[in-house]
Amino acid sequence: MRKAVIKIQNDVAGYLVQDEQGYQFNYDDTYLKKENASAISLTMPISQKIYNSKILFPFFDGLIPEGWLLDIAEKNWKLNTRDRMGLLLSCCKDCIGAVSVHEVKTDE
Repeated sequence: MRKAVIKIQNDVAGYLVQDEQGYQFNYDDTYLKKENASAISLTMPISQKIYNSKILFPFFDGLIPEGWLLDIAEKNWKLNTRDRMGLLLSCCKDCIGAVSVHEVKTDE
C-alpha cells in the first residue's frame, strides 16, 4: 500500500491511497469543515464519500510530467512509466498550480 497527502496551497485537502484494489481518494475531515474549501477537481467534488478507481484518477495522472521532462525523471530516479503512483509521488511534490502530492511513509 502506498499513500499520499494531497495539499491545496499549504492545506491538507485529502489522501490518495493505492492498494491491491486500485486507488482511493478521500477529503480530510478538517478540510471539509473549512469555509473556503475547494474541490481538487470537478470530477471529485467536495464530499465525505471515498472515491474509488481501478486506475489512477485522471486528475492525478494529469499532474505527472510528459515528454522530455518525464524522460529525465525516469532516467535520473530510475522510475517505471507504468508505475503511475510512483511517478506521482516522485515528481509532483512541487507542481505548477495549487495542488501538491506528498508521500506518506507507511510501515508494512
